[in-house]
Amino acid sequence: MESKKTINRRKFIGSAAAAAATITVVPRHVLGGTGYIPPSEKITVANIGCGTQGLREMPGLLQNPDLQVVSVCDVNKFTTDYLDWSSEGILNSIRETLDDSGWGSNYKGIPGGRDIGKEYVEKYYGKNQASGTYKGCSSYEDYRELLEKESDIDLVKIMTPDHHHAFLAITAMKKGKHVITHKPIANRMSEGRLVIETAKNSNVKTHLLAWSERPEYGLALKWINDGVIGNLKEIHNWSYRPVWEQWPSRPKESKPIPGGFNWDLWLGPVPDLPYHPYYTHNRFRGWYDFGGGSIADMGHYSLFPLFLAFGIDTPPISAKAYGTTHRYVDGNTYKWVENDVAFPLSSLIQIEFPKQKNIPAFDLFWYDGGMKPFIPEELKEDKRDIPNEGMMFVGDKGKILAGFRGENPEIIPSRLMEAYQGEKELPERERGRRSNTWAAAIKEDKESPGSFKFAGTVTEAINLAAVALRAGKKVEYDSKNMKTINDEEANKYLTREYRKGWEL
Repeated sequence: MESKKTINRRKFIGSAAAAAATITVVPRHVLGGTGYIPPSEKITVANIGCGTQGLREMPGLLQNPDLQVVSVCDVNKFTTDYLDWSSEGILNSIRETLDDSGWGSNYKGIPGGRDIGKEYVEKYYGKNQASGTYKGCSSYEDYRELLEKESDIDLVKIMTPDHHHAFLAITAMKKGKHVITHKPIANRMSEGRLVIETAKNSNVKTHLLAWSERPEYGLALKWINDGVIGNLKEIHNWSYRPVWEQWPSRPKESKPIPGGFNWDLWLGPVPDLPYHPYYTHNRFRGWYDFGGGSIADMGHYSLFPLFLAFGIDTPPISAKAYGTTHRYVDGNTYKWVENDVAFPLSSLIQIEFPKQKNIPAFDLFWYDGGMKPFIPEELKEDKRDIPNEGMMFVGDKGKILAGFRGENPEIIPSRLMEAYQGEKELPERERGRRSNTWAAAIKEDKESPGSFKFAGTVTEAINLAAVALRAGKKVEYDSKNMKTINDEEANKYLTREYRKGWEL
């Protein structure tokens, strides 16, 4: 732990503000005025994970007047070797939020770690203090220690690699903390189910950040119910991910553990492995141990709101998957790479769903790594290509094409869209995934629309996809008993082997 809390933080923040009022003129947006929220009424937040995504989403926490970030945690103290989509994206975001164009100008690379997280929080809140400084954010290496010592935290935001999500969420909920998490809820079927069961049995609020309001799905469902494509048979969804490097086997050489990086804590529930940078930072998603692959990375964004809008709440009954294969040269011969450690560079996954309350039985097709459906006849008629990312609803009499998350749905070919006499306009535009959605739910003591309680089916579907990839055959799934019924060996992929002290 980098710093300790010696008195109740709410009392400290409140008393500090009162003291400031007696000795100086404090700006109205700090101590009063329209929209002012007293410190005692703010939701106190611990941000767990200060890598690229944790820092990228920090403005949504800091700029929300209902929230107060009071603690950060990361197994990494500080480094500038993070990987991201652009070399300046994180730096520019922090500079803009802090209104400091020179922040980080001495860094050669992309910064991250708990020291950066703490500095970010305190510099931002310091802007609104008469003194220009603020010291009210604790810093931890181990989130278990944070949860033991920071008793006045209301909410935990989980921004760690996927393999920590379940353990951290369950631990936090059992301590009475509200939980919001980046996708996935868990990267194992058994863990996902346990997280959701814990949420249902806890008096806390939860939110999966992949949720967003998508009125486009409601419009597409209306068209389907109007019979414009006949009976729905298939839903296709495709992404160009992964954008990270991907390897079909574990690295053979060992690397020294960087200073300030607690590799043992980073592994968490995963049995011991030698450190290698191929596992960490923005590469973790590609490994079965640590991530959920492209379908967990992006599929939650498209499928979670789709399942909610379409009322898809009965779990899948089977999955079949194909993935990229690999060879390597050994002497003068090519040999097959037996890959059971990492998601493939590209995959095609078919998930079978039974009849739902609003729609008939259907198959969900997922594509990634550049794979996508072939051009349907309807687009050929319009002399159009299939987009790089998208979604398509296929019925026995027609098709609806949309963006990856259902954006801009259209009946194809265009002549049918033009001829359709029903509703074509979208309702009011989405609110998106802003923090005010879950923050408002917590303050109003109601369920967030992205609550864990509503995410059971998408969690099972995405984790079943990983099971099918690893099994190498069609797996038939019994959700009630959480088991594969045609391949006993595949059941081991529903859970994990736990390192001592991290069991669930």
